[in-house]
Amino acid sequence: MARLPHLSSRLQGFGTTIFAEMSALAVQTGALNLGQGFPDSDGPVEVSEAAVEAIRGGQNQYPPGPGIASLREAVAEHQQRFWGMTLDPETEVLITAGATEALAAALLALCETGDEVIAFDPTYDSYAAGVAMAGARLRGVLLRPPAATASDAGSRITSEPFSFDPDELRRAFNPKTRLILVNTPHNPTGKVFTEAELDLIAELCVEHDVLAVTDEVYEHLVFDGRRHRLLAQRPGMAERTITVSSGGKTFSFTGWKVGWAVGPAPLVAAVRTAKQFLTYVNGAPFQPAIAAGLRLGDDYFERFRADLEAKRDLLTRQLAKAGFAVMVPEGTYFITTDIRPLGFDDGIEFCLQLPERAGVVAVPSAVFYQDQRDGLPLVRFCFAKADDFLLDAGQRLIDALTR
Repeated sequence: MARLPHLSSRLQGFGTTIFAEMSALAVQTGALNLGQGFPDSDGPVEVSEAAVEAIRGGQNQYPPGPGIASLREAVAEHQQRFWGMTLDPETEVLITAGATEALAAALLALCETGDEVIAFDPTYDSYAAGVAMAGARLRGVLLRPPAATASDAGSRITSEPFSFDPDELRRAFNPKTRLILVNTPHNPTGKVFTEAELDLIAELCVEHDVLAVTDEVYEHLVFDGRRHRLLAQRPGMAERTITVSSGGKTFSFTGWKVGWAVGPAPLVAAVRTAKQFLTYVNGAPFQPAIAAGLRLGDDYFERFRADLEAKRDLLTRQLAKAGFAVMVPEGTYFITTDIRPLGFDDGIEFCLQLPERAGVVAVPSAVFYQDQRDGLPLVRFCFAKADDFLLDAGQRLIDALTR
């Protein structure tokens, strides 16, 4: 990437995000957008109506810095109800401008210049930028794709998860390590970290006195009977973990950007100190609406999960018919595919050509890797769309790639 004039050295190399680039390409070509991760319909009417009521009721000025009390209380209730985590909403819950701000504020607050931050590679694109802005260094631990799709000789569909080498993780911890970023369910791979994997991470954090920040925005999108587990609940982790999530993915209102960071009061206070000089506050009428969403009955959360699991299975079948090697995700709303069975090995070039070739937009997974070669043949598709939309996109891919 060309060097940008006036941009600080820490942010050189961070240009327009791939999501903006591919979404613009979708608009230019009229292609169906399976690239950027947002649903194509609004969430529960109870939530949207709560926002309208708040607007009409005059809740449109600055909310309190930590977030309105009803939302902080709803977040604490949610953590207790679903995950058995007990929190004080006054001191252990902070409302943020989406999970992205919570993560950035945590990195800015907790890292010194020269610190190292461990993350599993590939990473969501804001992680590297946040680490750079904090003056720290990102140290990746590679998540490897299932062996069945490592070459074009593999099966077209595999349910085996991405995995990491425990010894590589152990070697990543060193005297410069300040914290580890853990994203589960993981974007872009769809991996859900197991109890044993979280135990290992916890053991290493305790051994090396390292903090943890977890990104759990897809906490309610875990499939096939699996369970979402919290790193903060492993032995020795409650006092050293900031847990981050948001309402955008769970309630399909991604543009509202209402997130939260929870954890022990001293860590939350540190994150709040940085956060107040970023957005300060946000989303006044949307905060009570997300509080209403968090208090919906269990039936909503189960229907939401089951609906997305069915969409995952629908698009998986279509992609396999089109000739992709498909890695069935354990969570999130993204499917990773290998394009080598189709005769391609460069996902970036493939995705740039796909809108004209098939009328579909996807995202090259390589952009999420520190070394793009590690993910070059991989392409990510989003399945949080209407069934007819997925069927249309899938048929376009089948027609264009199997001729």
